[in-house]
Amino acid sequence: MKQKGYSDDNRGVSPVIGVILMVAITVILAAVIGGFVLGLGDSLESAPQAQISIDAEAGNAGSIVVSHDGGDALTATDILIKTDAGDSVDLEVPYAEDELSVGQSATISVSEDADLVVTIIHEPSESVIAEATVDTSP
Repeated sequence: MKQKGYSDDNRGVSPVIGVILMVAITVILAAVIGGFVLGLGDSLESAPQAQISIDAEAGNAGSIVVSHDGGDALTATDILIKTDAGDSVDLEVPYAEDELSVGQSATISVSEDADLVVTIIHEPSESVIAEATVDTSP
């Protein structure tokens, strides 16, 4: 005897819904865990946005002037200056706050008097802030 309202063709619905829910939960968990794992790369500091000019110091062979023309202040301890001649110099600013701010400049000395490619690098973010070719010969 058949009861009213029940039919034999609905028996497979419950297991299918269970499988779909388990797959959905797995996908959501994978997305959340992946977001945390991939989000760990965001811990790098972002590079400051600054307009920097790099020029040879007039009348002083082997000296380069780094001028801050606009943008974020540069913390001297975060800045490394490299040349294609192999020089690697930390930026030393003649200011008490250890920063190179807009309108300020700093002079660095290099070992070679020639055309040099000078690169200014923000070390925490490993980003190049400025690069220029400078003629340091007299």
